[in-house]
Amino acid sequence: MNLEFSTEDLGYNSYFEKKRNELNLDKFSVARVISEHKEAYKVKNINGEYLARITGKQIFNASSREDYPAVGDWVAITELDKNSAVIHNILPRATIIKRRHGDETQIIATNIDVAFVVESVDRDYNLNRFERYFALTEDSGVKPTIILNKVDLLSEKELDEKIIQLRDRFPHLDIIKTSTVNNKGLDELKGYIKKGKTYCFLGSSGVGKSSLINKLLSQTQIKTADISSYSGRGKHVTTTRQMYFLENGGMVIDNPGMREVGMTGVGKGIDMFFDEITILAQKCQYTDCTHTHEPSCEVMKAVKSGKLDKEKYANYVNLKKEAEFYKMHDIEKREKNRQFGKFKKVAMKELKEFKHKN
Repeated sequence: MNLEFSTEDLGYNSYFEKKRNELNLDKFSVARVISEHKEAYKVKNINGEYLARITGKQIFNASSREDYPAVGDWVAITELDKNSAVIHNILPRATIIKRRHGDETQIIATNIDVAFVVESVDRDYNLNRFERYFALTEDSGVKPTIILNKVDLLSEKELDEKIIQLRDRFPHLDIIKTSTVNNKGLDELKGYIKKGKTYCFLGSSGVGKSSLINKLLSQTQIKTADISSYSGRGKHVTTTRQMYFLENGGMVIDNPGMREVGMTGVGKGIDMFFDEITILAQKCQYTDCTHTHEPSCEVMKAVKSGKLDKEKYANYVNLKKEAEFYKMHDIEKREKNRQFGKFKKVAMKELKEFKHKN
């Protein structure tokens, strides 16, 4: 079903309009990136959908993946015809969710209002993994919400035990229990999604993200597959990021399943999500306390007394170590790039002088 939108219905607001004017981009149309393709992007505005490419100047000036458009971005475009357009610039992002993927930083989605973190009750269920996702979303300023999927596989007693675990560990987060088999929780999920707001689904392969979105769309737009009987893991069916539009005016983004949730530059997000530990840390004797061996460590005292959950503490320490490792890695990488830039500048100058003499 094709729906017509106003720019505001697509998520545009005064923040983006202000940034557009500050960058003197008001002579261009604005559109939202709804999917990524090889060397091209599909964008949507009030006039329709276009296959768009970025300019050579943007490619030349790009220094990292974050300088390229991503699903959720607002971009300034020129419409060439009814099917194609050129992207001239990316409007500053209100929020950006990203993760470490190998040696690079990968953008998951931008300008998101709520992140649905999906785990299934069978093979995928893991409280520590939830915290990894929450650290990413908190660092981005995006509200996380838990979706516990495939609840039809559990008895009421087993499900109640899972919910108690989640509420004990994450007392301030909303929890939605869903099943695409018996449609449990789908009305609640639909009611959670509001017109003009953008939601992304995060989780491992096989947890049912695409199946949930298909249910929300009331039709099968996304290919899904059964769990691999060989590995017991979900198959990678969703291979690209895609934004979908619901009848109630909400927008949802499906993401490929993530085997690993790498921390990158999320020290603030970890501190924000583990605020209970952050508050305790302020009372530690040493300002650079690692909360692992130092005397008079308030965090370790809380763990020993039972005031702080041991597993939550252990996950916090591991995430902080991982984030610090990647932070140092990025500093070293930037320094190498800076040194290479200086070398290149000197080499170009010497080459110019050589040509002038000869």
